[in-house]
Amino acid sequence: MSFEEDEMENSTCTKYVDMDLFLHCSLVPSIIIILTLSYLERRVNKSKLDNKLYLLNGRFGIVIPLDLIGNFSNRWSFGFAFGAIANKVILLFSEEYLPIGLPTWAKALGLFIGAIEVGLSFYPIFACLTTKNRLFGSVTGFLYTLTWFIIATIDIVSCPDGDFIGSYENLIFYWPCLLCFIFLLIRFAYLFIKSIRVIMGAEDVIDEEQCFLAQHQAEHVKRLFKKPVQVKKSWFGRKIYDWDPCFKFPSRMIGTTVLSLLCLYIIVTIELRVFIDVLRLMNHLAESAEQPESIFYEFNQTMSTVKEYISAFEGVFFFSAVLASSITVSYVFHILICYRNQMKWLWIGEKSFLPKKFQVPSPSQSVAAIARYSSWQVAYLLWGYIIMHVLQTVLGMVFVHFFVFPIKHGQALQLFKDLGLFILTLGIVFALMTLQVVLAHFFFLQKKISCEDKQKPLALNNRKAFHNFNYFFFFYNVIVGLSACLLRLLWSVILGSWLIARIDSSILQRGYESADTGYKTWIGMIYVDHYHTNPVLVSFCDIVLTLRAEKNAREYSSNDVFADSAASNISSKARTRWLLYYTLLKNPRLILHRKMKGPGDGEMTNAIIHTRTVQATLMEAGVKNNLELPVNANCVELRERRSFEY
Repeated sequence: MSFEEDEMENSTCTKYVDMDLFLHCSLVPSIIIILTLSYLERRVNKSKLDNKLYLLNGRFGIVIPLDLIGNFSNRWSFGFAFGAIANKVILLFSEEYLPIGLPTWAKALGLFIGAIEVGLSFYPIFACLTTKNRLFGSVTGFLYTLTWFIIATIDIVSCPDGDFIGSYENLIFYWPCLLCFIFLLIRFAYLFIKSIRVIMGAEDVIDEEQCFLAQHQAEHVKRLFKKPVQVKKSWFGRKIYDWDPCFKFPSRMIGTTVLSLLCLYIIVTIELRVFIDVLRLMNHLAESAEQPESIFYEFNQTMSTVKEYISAFEGVFFFSAVLASSITVSYVFHILICYRNQMKWLWIGEKSFLPKKFQVPSPSQSVAAIARYSSWQVAYLLWGYIIMHVLQTVLGMVFVHFFVFPIKHGQALQLFKDLGLFILTLGIVFALMTLQVVLAHFFFLQKKISCEDKQKPLALNNRKAFHNFNYFFFFYNVIVGLSACLLRLLWSVILGSWLIARIDSSILQRGYESADTGYKTWIGMIYVDHYHTNPVLVSFCDIVLTLRAEKNAREYSSNDVFADSAASNISSKARTRWLLYYTLLKNPRLILHRKMKGPGDGEMTNAIIHTRTVQATLMEAGVKNNLELPVNANCVELRERRSFEY
């Protein structure tokens, strides 16, 4: 009855905000913010359009919302940014964004468009965390996040109840996302204060994201040059997790972990609500069947048994829900441990833990795997929890039916008698199987070659007796093999359902790992991280780049009167003309080898012949255009190849 009352209250609830409509409307400010951040972003390589449009000057670069490979800074900020969209991910998971009346063949396209819309709506939050313009990014990100937080709060306060869960549905679903929004607001406020301090000169500019070599990677390389020291680990470090200061999980793994935990919370909440409704319906039907006017009134004894099973089902469901959710949460953190271990193995060149066919990665599949890993990991964990919970509930009811109810109804003696016979039968089977191993060890293997050997050599002894042993046990092993086959199938179902959420290992047997797309995604992901974040490789590249930068600095310091072309505001064409004039002035013989392409070239050549006049003209032009003369023209790199040829 309370559920019907909740529905009556929900029908009278007035919602001041439509979240779906707000999601559509948020695309406009989102696109404006993205274009503004793109305008502030400078491109490294300028195009021909920059030479024609002086005001462009390398602007409108590509905005990066999140570096999924080599980003080790602001990891928890990106993790909570992923957590803020957990409820939207669940809606995508349940296909809530599909338009009504969409044809079946267009569902995949509709889901893709819905995913793009959700990603575009939350794009500014990620982009403002990664932009180089900290001041604009912090202010814009704070305002945009605050808008989402206010709208979500208004939606919860105006109508906390829902049609699915009932009382406080929106509060139950949205409170983790609200906490993530609060964390992001604090983070943007911190970035704003830090950028103000940098502008005022009270703090130095230290951009960790722009550092090619991370601090923990440098410490890892330094540790390789030191003599290893044996440190006694604690019980927690030996059994559960050993913290390594020289290893950091990338922001992708942190974000996936936070998103998985929040999505798991929402799924468990929905499942519990559905179960409560189903349980209430089952109890209502059982109570109705006990009424005198019911057609099932004659089966009163049967209905009491049904009510007993309903009560047992309730206890088994809640117990299995706690167990399945605990196992899934442990999987989330265990996957992080497996990631660290496998990355360290790849760093030292150890690939034996991988199947042979995966030890040589495919570049295209690995790049595609890094893009789909996070979403697939969340989906695998959610489906793994659901399947594991269903199987545990079924096994729990089987246990209740065969063990709990007989003891409860006074049939414990018969139960223990049947159980003793079953255990005795299994004991005899295992004893005969063990007997085969013992006979093989003592009678059908030759003696040890050396006293230091731990095992006997694999060399047969008493061959005639061995052949008779094989013959007589052949008929018995046929019967045992049938039971072993069924037992193998049972264990495969149980372990497969328990390990389906483990994307870091294949649930298929050896040789068929290629059919496990989740495991292939995991391998491709760790290979991409290995090739791009290997500390030794990154350290080597950092040394090479440092030496190259020092060499370039020495060359520029020797030509102190020549301004760097990248820092100059003069157009490339004007600078090239100036270098051409100066080179021909210092090397008059080159004039005879040039190709005259127009009247301008002839005039320039005649002007260079009169060196005194040209020199004065060039000096005047250099001062006028704010250009500096190079000391040695032979060291100048001519960047424009179209206007002259040697």
